[in-house]
Amino acid sequence: MYKHRSVALNLIAAAASMLIGGTAHAQSSVTLYGLVDGGLLYTSKTLDTTTQQNLGHQFSFTDAGLSPSNFGLRGTEDLGGGVKAEFKLESGVSIGTGAFNDSNGNFFGRQAYVGLTGSFGEVKAGLQFSPFFLATYELDPRGLSQFGSSLIMYLDNAVATGIFTPNAVSYTSPVFWGFQGSALFSFGGVAGDFQNGRQYSASLKYDNGTVMISASYFNANPSMGSALLTPVPTQLPVSFQGRQLGGSYTIGRLSAKASFVNYKVGGDSSNVYGGGVDFLVQPELDFNAGLWYEEQRHEAANHSLLVSVGTEYFLSKSTTLYAQVAVVNNHGEMNTGLSVNGALFGATGTTMGVNIGMRHFF
Repeated sequence: MYKHRSVALNLIAAAASMLIGGTAHAQSSVTLYGLVDGGLLYTSKTLDTTTQQNLGHQFSFTDAGLSPSNFGLRGTEDLGGGVKAEFKLESGVSIGTGAFNDSNGNFFGRQAYVGLTGSFGEVKAGLQFSPFFLATYELDPRGLSQFGSSLIMYLDNAVATGIFTPNAVSYTSPVFWGFQGSALFSFGGVAGDFQNGRQYSASLKYDNGTVMISASYFNANPSMGSALLTPVPTQLPVSFQGRQLGGSYTIGRLSAKASFVNYKVGGDSSNVYGGGVDFLVQPELDFNAGLWYEEQRHEAANHSLLVSVGTEYFLSKSTTLYAQVAVVNNHGEMNTGLSVNGALFGATGTTMGVNIGMRHFF
C-alpha cells in the first residue's frame, strides 16, 4: 500500500515539475512604447502646391522635426527552444493636433504584424516596413531625420509606397559571416487580379562592424479599384521600382555613409546620390551632416541639391534637444522640400530652413 502511494506521489511530483517547467518557458511580456517630437520650423520660401508659386517666409510649429511621433504595443512570448512569438501594433500621431500623422491614414497604420524569431531568423506577417525602406534608413547619415535627409527625396518620389507595406509576409535571415538577407512579399488584396497592388522587396547586407555594404530592391504594381484595405489609406501603392546601393565606414565614434538610389515611378526616373557623416563628439552630444543630389533622367534641366547639418544634445537616455539647418536648391521643374511636415515640397531656386525641437522616448 505504501509502495503504491509512494509511486503515486512521485508521478504527481513529476507532473507538477513538467507544468512548472512549461510555465517557465512560456514567459511573455507586453510593452507600451513610443516617442513624442515637436518644435519650430522656419523656411525662407514656401511653395503653394496649387499655383506652384512662392508664398514667402513661414514660421510655424511643426510635429516630428527629427523623428515621427508615435506610440504602440509590442510583445513577445518565449515558446522554448530559442523560439519566440512576437507582435507589434504602432500608430503615428501629431502632437500639434492629436490627429493621425505618419500613419498612412489608419489607426495602427505604421506597423501591425505578428511573427516568429529564432535561430532560423525572423518571419513576420502583416503591415510592416519593406527591406528597401529599412536599407534607406541604415544608409542615411542623419538617421532619416524628418528634416533635411534622404527621406524627403523618398517621399517626393514614391510617397508612402514601400514604407507602410500592407498584407505582407517577410523573412529575415540570421547573420552568416557578416551577411544578412531579407525578403518581403505583399499581396494586393484584389480578388481575381493577383497583380493588382502587388509589392515585393529584398535586401542583402554585409557588416563586419567597420565596413557595411548594402544593396536593396523594391517593386510595386499600381493599386486599381478596391483593395482589401479598410479604411482606404491616404496613399495606395503606385507603380514604383527602387534600386539602392550604398555603404558605410565606422571608426570609433565617427561614421561616414554614401548611397545611390534610382527611383522609377510610372514613366519618370530619378537618380539620387547622397552621403554624409555622423560624429558622436561626446556621449551627450552628436553632430551629423548630409548632402543629396537628385537628377531626373528624362530631363537634365531638372535637378536639385539638398545640404543639411544637425546636432543633438542628449539630456538623458530618453530626452533630446536638437537643432537642424538645411538649404535646398531646385532647378527646372524640381520641387524638393526641406521637411516632411510643413515643407515637403519646395519652390524653384534656393530655400533655407531651420528646425529646433525636443524629442522624448517612453
